[in-house]
Amino acid sequence: MLLGLFVSAGGCARKEDPPPVAEAEQTEMAVNKVQADEIQLKRDANGEFERIRVSEASASPGDKSEGASKFLKDVKDRLKAKTSPRPSPGGPGMRPQSGALGAFGGNFGGFAGQGQQGGANFGGNQQNVGQLFQGGAGGGALGFGGGNFGLQGGRNLGVGGGAQFDPTTPPDWRRPDMSAEQYQRFEDNPFKAVRGEDALSTISTAVDTASYSNVRARINEGQLPIKDAVRIADFVNYFPYDYATPKYGEPVAFKVEMAPCPWQAKHHLLRVGLKAKVIDKEQMPARNLVFLIDTSGSMNEPNRLPLVQESLKLLTEQLTDKDRVTIVTYAGTAGLLLPPTPGDQKERIIQEILNLSARGSTNGEGGIRVAYDQAEKTFLKDGINRVILATDGDFNVGVSNDAELVRLIEEKRKTSVYLTVLGYGMGNLQDSKLEQLAHHGNGHYAYIDSIDEAKKVFVEQGGALVTVAKDVKLQVEFNPAKVAGYRLIGYENRILRNEDFRNDAKDAGDMGSGHTCTALYEIVPTGEKVATGEVEPLKYQTKTELTDEAKTGEWLTVRMRYKHPETDKASEVNSVLPAVGLAKGASTDLHFAGAAAAFGMVLRDSEYRGTADYAKVLEWAQPAIGADKGGHRAEFLRLVEKAKSFDKKPMVID
Repeated sequence: MLLGLFVSAGGCARKEDPPPVAEAEQTEMAVNKVQADEIQLKRDANGEFERIRVSEASASPGDKSEGASKFLKDVKDRLKAKTSPRPSPGGPGMRPQSGALGAFGGNFGGFAGQGQQGGANFGGNQQNVGQLFQGGAGGGALGFGGGNFGLQGGRNLGVGGGAQFDPTTPPDWRRPDMSAEQYQRFEDNPFKAVRGEDALSTISTAVDTASYSNVRARINEGQLPIKDAVRIADFVNYFPYDYATPKYGEPVAFKVEMAPCPWQAKHHLLRVGLKAKVIDKEQMPARNLVFLIDTSGSMNEPNRLPLVQESLKLLTEQLTDKDRVTIVTYAGTAGLLLPPTPGDQKERIIQEILNLSARGSTNGEGGIRVAYDQAEKTFLKDGINRVILATDGDFNVGVSNDAELVRLIEEKRKTSVYLTVLGYGMGNLQDSKLEQLAHHGNGHYAYIDSIDEAKKVFVEQGGALVTVAKDVKLQVEFNPAKVAGYRLIGYENRILRNEDFRNDAKDAGDMGSGHTCTALYEIVPTGEKVATGEVEPLKYQTKTELTDEAKTGEWLTVRMRYKHPETDKASEVNSVLPAVGLAKGASTDLHFAGAAAAFGMVLRDSEYRGTADYAKVLEWAQPAIGADKGGHRAEFLRLVEKAKSFDKKPMVID
């Protein structure tokens, strides 16, 4: 029945139909002419994407409706110039002339035609534009986020015509093709028994958030992420926490808290929360920024280069006359687009950004070399020097191997130029490459799925571009008299050897102004079984004797090591969780951090998820919303609800 429905709906096997591919190519060319200043991704109060223009930054709410109407009219005019209505075969459940874009809807640069009652080519104001529009109610099956999803935009099935598809859960054939995306495969950290060197856990800190916003984009587009796209540390660190700011001029401080574990009643949940000092705008040092922008053909999608342009506009608006901006672009070759320009020349900088277009292959290696060369030429000894890379990571010219690129970026970090990596787009996101570049390039990695995310990165956390502490490491020593075992939650690729903690030549994570970083451990108290594999007892050694400190009842000791940005001399501080350190109940922040980690475990289908499921995650997170500046925690609840709904609303075919 389903095969017959496809033939009836698409008409793609009928000889009398005009060649659809040529039409598709013409339409894609028309759509790709949509100007960058016509696109902005912004969520409304319900977490859905609004339809708005962004040409005038100061547009009032009333202007948005007018802008949206003009935008849709422009789109329809362009598409109508390239397409013409054809009679539908009129099979069961089909409306004549509905969805003229047919099965090619998802490939039209982000547009999914939705037919309305009565046979129009486009359901009035119901087209989906990439991530901009989450679809209207009229005209059969929804186009699930539009353009990037291939067949998603297909011909519409009439509501009363014998075939319906649930608009919340797209069946597999309607889902976007993510086969070209690359993620690093990893396994969840296992439990370790507290004996010998395993009593120590040593990690590099991290402030990456890309995995969470990437997963959010997938869920908002109608599908659950693949397992390896979910990095739990990114989920936890995406959210700001109310940690105490450092005192006595120190650049970073930490706090330790332990409470009952929500998903395993017999275990505890330990949080080590770090907070970097906040630099006021008036005291912000001069910034030497190089925008390294991917303008290759793969960026020719509404949620790629146009969103890059809007993101960098936001950043440019935050700059002052002390700052300098250089723009380097790369496609088949790399080159200097804008020489060093004072930050108060905003119109000139923004105009160069908006004039960009996407075409050609991708010489990412060449772009990296030119960008770092430019940063070194204008290096500010007492300022911040940073390359900001905006790309989907699809390098295909020059050095493109991950290992070679990592070696290149490790060499460049010796110049004391920091790196920010911004990932864009769906379908061919090279997440593993981008994460590794940030990891080895003294930087952090964020994924921009909307203009709201760009605001979070560049406006809410704009000061984080100023590094206040570098090579920040944590080491936790567990007392075997109190702790039988533990499991580090996340940070799978940030684990260091224990001897690297005091090896100051070993690179580690950096923290910018106002950054927070949270490490979570699941603790197995003594008397409970630790889920580890069997180990052959040592033949030539006996168990180590407990020290006097172990007999005091202390749970653990946390040590933090870091450097000031301008020196290579490290400082170290430590804190002890005393015998009375187990709280009866978790703080609001620990409640929420635990819920974020549990959500990641559920999405990964982790064997360590315990009792966690979507309903439990909501139960744990809802009381911990708090003041929620920026609305990020409330959005988290909506995201969990949406993920939960996918399991409950299957496709229905009558």
